[in-house]
Amino acid sequence: MYNAFFGFRENPFNLSPDPAFLYRSHQHDEALANLIYGVHSRKGFIVLSGEVGTGKTTMLECLRDYLEAQYIEFAFIFNSRISTDQFFEMIAYDLDLRCSHKSKTEVLFALNHLLIQQANQGRTTVLIVDEAHNLEWDVLEEIRLLGNLENPRLGKLLQIILAGQPELDRKLDAPNLRQLKQRIVLRCSLSPFQPADTDSYIRSRLEKAGMPDQTVFPPSLIREIHTRSQGIPRVINAICDNLLLTCFALERREASLDMLEEICRDMRLEWPGMPQPRGGVDGPFGARGPEAARPLPLPHE
Repeated sequence: MYNAFFGFRENPFNLSPDPAFLYRSHQHDEALANLIYGVHSRKGFIVLSGEVGTGKTTMLECLRDYLEAQYIEFAFIFNSRISTDQFFEMIAYDLDLRCSHKSKTEVLFALNHLLIQQANQGRTTVLIVDEAHNLEWDVLEEIRLLGNLENPRLGKLLQIILAGQPELDRKLDAPNLRQLKQRIVLRCSLSPFQPADTDSYIRSRLEKAGMPDQTVFPPSLIREIHTRSQGIPRVINAICDNLLLTCFALERREASLDMLEEICRDMRLEWPGMPQPRGGVDGPFGARGPEAARPLPLPHE
């Protein structure tokens, strides 16, 4: 809606993960490098954890692009609220396993054949599970058993990446998953941005969308965006998207603190040190809402 107004080629703050807009902070570079290293060195089990909105799925999308470019076979399970039968069906579908009924037994036989074939060619195969904190206990047990697929000469035949919220780490601490936890040899984590990263992140996305010299968000406003978003990329995107929409509605080229305050109220955001709400506060549109952007009629004489 506001792309033409600001001269953007595309939406700079789309909430859907897009590797093309990946901001390569130090921690993101490190996490991606660790994931790639874990795959190539046949580490077996790798865990990627982080709070909601810190960029885990975007990181996995980047890894998927890399695996495709390297012609590495992989299965990507993005819906983790599944049964064991559905789990094996999704593996069979993604890896194009030749199974007539896709039962667990058939999938395991076909998977083992593929893994050995790939390993003999000096290649590996990867299983990626997003939102792994939602996995049922029995599915996690099946994943542990898949980690047993190895060869004394070739090492781990299947590299398994589990990505999820911090609840995943707590889940893996459960006594019944002790054996799975012991097999995790590589862990990566994503944390919220520091203030400098938030500034660079916003500028990076605007530049990639077609605004190399951003003037929409003054430095003082970016500091406030960081505070209120607590450095979480997904929240930063939502705030900035709403700020640009408000600027478009008011035909303004620069966002203001008043706009930010109203957006934060609408989003029900909370952050450390936030002021207590006061009654009768007008937002950027004024007390009458968006209609205030229109000129008032002249009084009759």
